[in-house]
Amino acid sequence: MAKSKPVIITCAPTGGIHTPTMSEHLPITPTEIAQASIDAAEAGASIIHLHARDPETGKPDADPDLFMQFLPRIKQATDAVVNVSTGGGLGMSREDRLKAAMVTSPEMASMNIGSMNFGIFPMKDKYSNWKHSWEPEFLDMTRDFIFKNTFSDIEYCLKELGQGHGTRFEFECYDLGHLYNLAWIRDQGWIEGPIFIQMVFGILGGVGADLDNLMHMHTIANKLFGDDYEWSVLAAGRHQMPFTTQSALLGGNVRVGLEDSLYIGPGEKAVSSAQQVRKIRNIVENLGHEIATPAQARERLGLKGADQVAF
Repeated sequence: MAKSKPVIITCAPTGGIHTPTMSEHLPITPTEIAQASIDAAEAGASIIHLHARDPETGKPDADPDLFMQFLPRIKQATDAVVNVSTGGGLGMSREDRLKAAMVTSPEMASMNIGSMNFGIFPMKDKYSNWKHSWEPEFLDMTRDFIFKNTFSDIEYCLKELGQGHGTRFEFECYDLGHLYNLAWIRDQGWIEGPIFIQMVFGILGGVGADLDNLMHMHTIANKLFGDDYEWSVLAAGRHQMPFTTQSALLGGNVRVGLEDSLYIGPGEKAVSSAQQVRKIRNIVENLGHEIATPAQARERLGLKGADQVAF
């Protein structure tokens, strides 16, 4: 049997979904985001997937000036690959979502690969006292919200950021059809391999967190992309560890972090994303796999290198 490739751990420390009321451990300020990222890298994450937030209110914010308050600090303190989100915050325009990556020219950026309902409004019912007035309004807005990622949007991002800056992508696939979208995009010549697919489970509006779905999406990805892709799995909430473990068992990569789940175990909040990184690293290593270094991640994903970014 051929030896499995080292597992790439991506960590998403803050995201644009959870709100400050939900966890006192959610990084908000640039200093908090930088430290959470550095800690996650030291724990074993080779890629850090980053959003920014208004430091006063914690609301998702795509201002490049905020990113520039933590990206250089992460780069100076770690060798981790910095991945700048183009998902932004729900409700942002295409241009707003893209502008931080356009300014910072990162090695990697995320790319949602299809439009979808994106329902986080059920979380509103779990809380009655809010730290900030924007939080319940933000959640409730998603009852009547389409997360827009049309083919025109995708082409614009791939050409402006990908071809224009040499940035490669974490293609976030929330459903089976997104894999077919990505295959079509590849066939147009808009992207070249290696392709990095992040399969996302458990978001209301996307594919459900059922392990049969993971197995089927992996099977279809193999049919569509053969050996010319890398894949990873993230799952929302309590599904985080079971699904990332299954990905590692199948030879895939993993993503954890407070963007995806606020918990480390049943009823127990994670005190940091680094705690989740350490847990999945321990699981993966106990399964007999090695953890990929940032250098190995760069080589496998065909990245341009940390010396080619604009921060």
